[in-house]
Amino acid sequence: MIRTALFISLCAVPAFADVTSPSGKTVECYCTDTQGSRVELGESICLRVDGRAFMAQCDMSLNVPIWRDTGQGCLSSQAPPEPSPAERMFQLL
Repeated sequence: MIRTALFISLCAVPAFADVTSPSGKTVECYCTDTQGSRVELGESICLRVDGRAFMAQCDMSLNVPIWRDTGQGCLSSQAPPEPSPAERMFQLL
């Protein structure tokens, strides 16, 4: 049983290794957000795509950085909507 667990854990180690090019140089892998800013692997941000806002995590799939939907809504989309100017005026009265 211990041998099997050790074998499985050692097989998973290469999955966490850095990506290297054929020349042996380490390739930096990262995602970009809708503004073109760099987002590191493992980081989660709120993405807005086609009118939909959702939390996504920068991940790797087949040696390609991808955005993986976490299934959670963005914190900003869960906040109550701001009152309109007319509603604010009535709140002040």
